[in-house]
Order: sequence, then C-alpha cells, then structure tokens
Amino acid sequence: MADTIQQAHTTRASGAEHPVTRFFRATEIDTRLLGMVGALLFIWVGFEILTGGLFLTPRNLWNLTVQTSSIAVMATGMVLIIVTRNIDLSVGSVLGFCGIVMGVLQAKILPQYLGLDSSWIWPITLACGIAVGAAIGALHGSIIAFLKVPSFIVTLGGLLVWRGATWFVTSGQTVAPMNPTFRLMGGGTEGSIGATASWIVGLVACVAIVGAIINARKQRKRFGFPRRPMWAEYFLSILSCALVLGAVWVANIYYWPVNIARRYAEAEGIAWPEGGLMIPHGIAVPVLIAVGVGIVMTFISTRLRFGRYVFALGGNPEAAELAGIKTRWVTVRIFALMGILCAIAAAISTARLNAATNAQGELDELYTIAAAVIGGTSLAGGVGTVAGAMLGALVMQSLQSGMVLLGIDSPLQRIVVGIVLVLAVWADTVYRARAK
Repeated sequence: MADTIQQAHTTRASGAEHPVTRFFRATEIDTRLLGMVGALLFIWVGFEILTGGLFLTPRNLWNLTVQTSSIAVMATGMVLIIVTRNIDLSVGSVLGFCGIVMGVLQAKILPQYLGLDSSWIWPITLACGIAVGAAIGALHGSIIAFLKVPSFIVTLGGLLVWRGATWFVTSGQTVAPMNPTFRLMGGGTEGSIGATASWIVGLVACVAIVGAIINARKQRKRFGFPRRPMWAEYFLSILSCALVLGAVWVANIYYWPVNIARRYAEAEGIAWPEGGLMIPHGIAVPVLIAVGVGIVMTFISTRLRFGRYVFALGGNPEAAELAGIKTRWVTVRIFALMGILCAIAAAISTARLNAATNAQGELDELYTIAAAVIGGTSLAGGVGTVAGAMLGALVMQSLQSGMVLLGIDSPLQRIVVGIVLVLAVWADTVYRARAK
C-alpha cells in the first residue's frame, strides 16, 4: 500500500515535468556523460565528412580503439589522482621507463638464462614491469604524503628523472624485437581474438550488464531506495547490449590484409578462393585489457572501502583525517596504483611497437590528464568517474586520429589538444558554478 501511494505521488509529481527531464530522471543517465557522447559523435561525423569517408571505416575504428587503449588505462588511475586534489605529470616518463625495462628484460637478459623460446619470458617481464611501476608510484606517493612536497613538484621532477633514466638504461638505443607472446598485448593481426571469440565476449558482456541491472534493482528494493520504472530498466538494458554487440560487429567486419591472409592460407594448406580469404580480426587484445582495467578500477572506486576513502579525501581532506582515515597511506596507494597502470600501458605500447624506445610515452601525461578532465573529473577534487575518463581518452584519440588523416602537422595537433583541454576545464568550472 505504501509503495502504491509513493509511486502514485511520484507519478503526479513527475507529470508536470518536461518529457525530456522526466526521461533523464527515470533513466538516471548522466547528462555530462551524454554530452560527451554527443561531442564524440560530432567529432566522428565531422571527420567522416572532412576525410571523404575514411574516418568511420572498420579499419580506422579498429585502429582507433587500439591506439586509445594505453591512454585509457592510465586515465582510469588519473581519475583517482585528481579526485584527491593531486596531479601526476610523470605518467609518460614512467611508461617509457617501464617499457624500456621490459624491453631489455625480454630481448637481452632473460633469453640468456631461460632460452629464446621459453614460455616464462613474457610473464616474468610483465611482472617485473608492474613491480617497477608500483615501486616508482609508491616512491612518489611517499614523498607527497610524508614529506609534504606538492604532487605537482614531485611528479614534475619524476617526469625529468625517469625520462633521463630511460636513456641511461640503454644509452639511447632502441630495444627490439619483443617476445612473440608478449606482442599479442599490442594488437595487430595476431593480437586479436577472432570473430567467434568476439561474439562470445559480447554475449557474456550483455549477460553481465543485464545481471548488474537486475541486481541493482533488487538491492534498491531491499534497502527501500527509489527504483527506476521498468521501461527505463528495459531501455538501459537494450541500449547497452546494442552498443556492445554493435562494437563487436564493427570489429568483426575488419578483415586481415590480403597479403597476411594469403600467407596464412599457404601455411595452413588452404586453397585461395576466387574472392579472397576473409578472416575477421575481432576484438583486439589491448582493447580487452583496457576494458578489464576499467571494470576493475570502477569496482575499486565504487565498491571498495578504499574507493570511498579516495572520494572522502578529495571532498574534504580535513574531515577525512578527523574521521580516522589514514590519508597518507591512501595517497601512497593511489600513486602506487597509478604506477601499476603505467606499467600495463607500457606493456601495451611496447608490444604494439614491437620495440622499446626512449621517446615512448612522450606527451602521454598531457593526453592522460586531458582524458580525465574531459571525462568529467574535477580539478577541484571529489568528483570523477572511470567510465568518463575512458570516454575522454577516446575523444582525445579521435581528435588526433582525425587530424592525422587530414594531414595536419604535429605542432598544430598539439595546439588543438591544448585548446580542448582549456575548454574542458572551463566547462567544468561553469558546470560546478551552476550546480551550486
């Protein structure tokens, strides 16, 4: 009876609202996130027109997701950094240092002891790279938390120190090639899972999405919280599943290049058909890594006590301290986590290039910070989402990819990125002022 009265009251109250307002209220869609999606679609359509139909091809969209992966991974950690009112300017240099360490390990050191064909080379390399990244991040966090040096200065110093250390590891030389299994993390023809596995991943993702929506509704009912109308639940389920399956479809209509497919057919003894052999790439491995990292980081930031501590620290540091939160150790852990994510991004980048170079990761700190800010993370602290940051990374990479297709010089590309970053911060300032 009480539920009936509450629903009737809600219906009467919402009847006077504008239909669009009522729709957003019912579905609980983040309008800022929706605005970012609109901006992304505008960018895509604009570049599609300007490039004469080259931008929205399966090949370019597939490459776009692969190129976005490393920045998206680091952007998930940058959200937590900025939420706590800190900044990390060293992520590009840490990526470069971890990349060169992993390159030297698998190309020069480990083969001497394990042999060139050892299956242990790539996991040991990855574990060592992650350990190095975590140690660097923990060092930064300790200096910031216990010595009270501002994060801007510490990480600015880290940007210079680790970029210089990258050069000293190999005296400026490029290290190549990488371990064949390690290279799978970079994408490419071999670094994708194929059509069948991609559809399986897509269907599993759809089941997980629907299950999460059902579970959330049950939890709201259990604790007496307001629930979305059933039509909104169905709408969100159908829309989410359609987006996932649409992305899988695009990945599956990008086929192997003819020469690679021909070599594969010869190696497998397959007769070459008249129309050619159409082998779908499917979802790229680095994209799966980035999505996996995004899911884990979302769980950490929204479901774990550590995530609540992070947002409490960013919202009001003094209150968090008085509440008994060990804010110094939270800061250390955040930067250590950022270091781990830099190492994962370094693995993706090194595998994609099939080499470790001294220039690896240059200006990635700019793109990572821009992705987080464009994704709705406030520089004032306390506000930010992992999903928004990953979408922001896709926006940044879309701009860069489109400008490359148009033949725009690199200096002008940097000018555009800088302008977009300033506009994003200005938009955040205006939004926060209106929200008060």
